[in-house]
Amino acid sequence: MSGQPDAAPQAEPRSYALEGLRGLQSEVPQLTRAMVLCRARVEQHRNTDLAAARDDYNELQSARKRLADALGNAQLLLLEAEEYQLAANAGLLKDGLLGFDLLSNVYRPVYDALTGFAAQLPVDGTTNAQVVGRLMNNIKLGYYPTDPDNVALILKGVQFPEGVTTNLLDPCCGCGKALRQIADGNNCFTYGVELDSSRADEAQTRLHRVGFGSFFYSQVSANAFHLLFLNPPYLSVLNESGGRARHEKRFLIESLGALALGGLLAYVIPYYRLTPDICRVLSDNFENLGLWRFTDAEFKKFKQVAVLGTRKKRDEAPQNTQWLEWFAAHPGSIPSLTELPEGRYALPAKPLEVKTFRGEKFNEKELERQLSGSDSFQRMMARSELDSGVKRPPLPLSISQIGLIGGSGMINGLIQCDTPHVIKGRVVKVTRNEVEKRFDAKGRYDGAELHETITNKMIFNILTPNGFKALT
Repeated sequence: MSGQPDAAPQAEPRSYALEGLRGLQSEVPQLTRAMVLCRARVEQHRNTDLAAARDDYNELQSARKRLADALGNAQLLLLEAEEYQLAANAGLLKDGLLGFDLLSNVYRPVYDALTGFAAQLPVDGTTNAQVVGRLMNNIKLGYYPTDPDNVALILKGVQFPEGVTTNLLDPCCGCGKALRQIADGNNCFTYGVELDSSRADEAQTRLHRVGFGSFFYSQVSANAFHLLFLNPPYLSVLNESGGRARHEKRFLIESLGALALGGLLAYVIPYYRLTPDICRVLSDNFENLGLWRFTDAEFKKFKQVAVLGTRKKRDEAPQNTQWLEWFAAHPGSIPSLTELPEGRYALPAKPLEVKTFRGEKFNEKELERQLSGSDSFQRMMARSELDSGVKRPPLPLSISQIGLIGGSGMINGLIQCDTPHVIKGRVVKVTRNEVEKRFDAKGRYDGAELHETITNKMIFNILTPNGFKALT
């Protein structure tokens, strides 16, 4: 995996997680106060205006849902910040809030618990310098190659069709090692896209085709790949305009169209990025979904999981995502990749054609590869070879024709004959000045006029065994 954000330069990076928590520090108390006010209005109208009380209660339910969503978001951001105790507290508060009787008269403990939680969020760079430093160091690393041992475990679960060359795509391929490992010995054609030019150069030594630049500005055939290996950049930052630059979801949405129906997605992300929106995309577009965490050492470092599933036609009715979202808050329940059944996912047993594959930036090696396989280019080179071959005129050349050929430089080299010699022809310009005297009608001298004439002069330099000669 490598960082593949937009290629535009960015300002000093700021942590997405910390910026999100900073926003939640004010949002959670606001939503809590909104619940308290809604409950007060319900009480005010329940005996005088039942319709208004019903509307107030509906608004109270809506405020609770927004607050529960905010707590769920806080839990995932805290997991990213490795604030595990606070993340657990966020989960407990969310569960307690969803089970809370909205018509209860005891709102004060709820208010105190939620506002107290918001005050503990790690958004102060002074008091939480350790958290800030850890997140920013992760951001600066920017490039996390997929662990080969875990790639091997993912590969164990893939069944390749016999007699069919399968197309593999990695939209952020880094140096190409992971895709090369999957392809080795399995009759595959590999395609990768990489933003970093040095890593893209290295990837070209391992993959068949590599697109340079951002995947988001590349052109790739739709429904043309048997397997999509997607390990996008995480721990992204806020960009210069303040927009959020998380790319796990964007890569998933913009690359899944390249995968054929029945093709396999191998999606590697941190478990805390199983957010409701990402789970929605996965559930609506893939079937036979399975989730496995990386082995212990790697999971401890990067919290990575592999989501595997085969692409299906998008469901019109929304699918249940709660089972998948649940794992974001309960990573200990995610099975290990060592438990992935062998050959669980069979790739489509039909050939697919990749008609278009072009990176954002010009790639000289890619152009060379395309030209070498082009029939028109071969025909052009064949004509070039014919033009450069030895030609003999059907009739002897005249003196003027010899002059033209010599002036053009075509007579220039070794002449094989009874007396071999080296000849070089050239044309030089010769300037001739003539003075014309003028006289008036009475024969008196009236001045002179200078005329300049420029002519071409042919020179043949000849080197013979007997010496050098110049013919003009």
